[in-house]
Amino acid sequence: MLPFIADMPPMLQERVVCSIVAAVKYEIPANLMLAVAEKEGGKPGQWVRNTNGTHDIGPMQFNTVYLQDLAKYGITSDDVAASGCYSYDLAAWRIRMHIRNDKGDLWTKAANYHSRTPRYNSVYRADLIDKAVKWADWLEAHLSAQDLTQMTQLTATSPAQAPQAVTQPTTAANSYRPNEYVPRSITFSSSAQVSTQ
Repeated sequence: MLPFIADMPPMLQERVVCSIVAAVKYEIPANLMLAVAEKEGGKPGQWVRNTNGTHDIGPMQFNTVYLQDLAKYGITSDDVAASGCYSYDLAAWRIRMHIRNDKGDLWTKAANYHSRTPRYNSVYRADLIDKAVKWADWLEAHLSAQDLTQMTQLTATSPAQAPQAVTQPTTAANSYRPNEYVPRSITFSSSAQVSTQ
């Protein structure tokens, strides 16, 4: 057991560890990922019906609209609803895509995880900033580089939950990061075509 989470309830332990590891894999700020995870606050197996007829599923309340596009690659609602880190990986992948491809500042882009509609985005964004500040303080007080290395090694041993790293050449279209980490070997080229390996 990692000492900085030993006193947390099991569901919170999973949220914290999986959020931090997913943030590292997808190269997004850990406090941002933790803030989104706290804000979403879902539970394994949970389905929440939205007023627009879609559902939010699992720990990260991943919307079924996104699952429809990913279903052809074998990603199902069961993957997102289950306990474990995969739903956090999917959420981090989506947040990374918002950061790379959407307009606005970091907080607006991250709030697109919830909604691109300005009035919903702005409310989510404001709460996300507050939560991210709290999580930054918590991370600084509790997490060392050794803890992070341990967490990454522990979770990377499960191939079903650890997406493969795919290196793409750096171009103007994908210059955000030279390495692209995406769920289950799905790569996004600079021309926005989706391919599998």
